[in-house]
Amino acid sequence: MRDLTRLQRQPNVRPLMEASDENLLLRQAQAGELGAFEKLVELHRDRVYGLALRMTRSEADAAEITQEVFLSAWRNLSGFKGENTAAFVGWLNRIAANQTLMRLRHRKVVSQIEASLEGPQFNERGSMLDEVADWKSDALGLTLDAELSEAIQLAADALPEEYRRVFLLKDVDGLSYEEIGDITGDSVPAIKSRLHRARLTMRSAIDAFYQDVESSD
Repeated sequence: MRDLTRLQRQPNVRPLMEASDENLLLRQAQAGELGAFEKLVELHRDRVYGLALRMTRSEADAAEITQEVFLSAWRNLSGFKGENTAAFVGWLNRIAANQTLMRLRHRKVVSQIEASLEGPQFNERGSMLDEVADWKSDALGLTLDAELSEAIQLAADALPEEYRRVFLLKDVDGLSYEEIGDITGDSVPAIKSRLHRARLTMRSAIDAFYQDVESSD
C-alpha cells in the first residue's frame, strides 16, 4: 500500500471536500478501492495523529500509531457498517484510542520491568542505598494488597460499560476530560457525571472490602 506505509506527520492543509463527496469516497473504499481509501487517509490523518499525540506526548509514537490505525482500518473496512464519514471518524477515533491505550500500557509495563531489573544499589561500605519500602512488606500485607486489587478489579468489571470506560480512561490511564471526549464523543459534563457515579461505586466496593477485613479480625 503506497501512502499507508509511510504515514508521517506532515504539515498539510486539509483538502476541502463536500460531505457527499466524502461519503462517496467511503462507499468506494468499502467496495475495495484503495485509491479512495488513500484519499480518506489524507483527509483524516491529522485528526488521528493529533489524538495520538495528545495521549502519548510523543511524536514518534503518534506517527506509528497513526500508521497502525489506518492499516487496521483498511484491513477491517469490510466489517464497518457505517454509512457516512461522521460514523467513519468515530470508528477511527475508537481504533486510535485502543491502539494508543495498548501502547501506553505496554510502556508502563516495560518501565516497571526495567525498574525492577535495576535492583538495590550499595555504597562503598556495602550499605544498601535507597532501600525500597516494598521489600519490607510482610506476607499479610502482600495478601491484603492482592485481595484489594482483586476487589477493585471485580468492582470495575461490574460497572456499566459507559461508566467503566470513563473510569479506566481517567483514573487508570490518566487522560484529560477533553481527551476522553475525543475518544467517546461525549461532552465534558457527561463524562464528569459518569466518572462521579463510577467513583462512588468504586468507593463503596473499597469500603466494603475493609469492613470485611475488620470483621474477620
